[in-house]
Amino acid sequence: ASVIRDKTTSETTLEGGALVLADKGICCIDEFDKMEESDRTAIHEVMEQQTVSIAKAGITTTLNARTAILAAANPLFGRYNKRKSPSANINLPAALLSRFDLMFLLLDTPN
Repeated sequence: ASVIRDKTTSETTLEGGALVLADKGICCIDEFDKMEESDRTAIHEVMEQQTVSIAKAGITTTLNARTAILAAANPLFGRYNKRKSPSANINLPAALLSRFDLMFLLLDTPN
C-alpha cells in the first residue's frame, strides 16, 4: 500500500497494493525469490494474519488482505540440486516457506 497526495486538494489518500486489492481472491507472484527483504516481511504478515499494517505520512491503519498467494520462484544458481532441500534450493527463509500449504517442484531434466 502507498500514500498518495492529491495535487489539486493536497489531501492524502491510501492506495492498496496487490495483496490488498486481491482481498478474498488470489494474488499470483512471479520471481518470488528475487523480492526485496522488506516485501517478503510484508507478505509474511499477510500470510500469518491476513492483514497489512500501514504507518505512512501520519496514516496508521490495518487493511484486510484475506487472499491466497500463488508464488513462483527459481532455484539458486539456475539449476535445482536434488541433493539439497527445497528451502536450500530456493534460498528463502524456512519460516516463510512454511506458510505455504502446497509446494510443487517443476524440474527440467537436461538431456
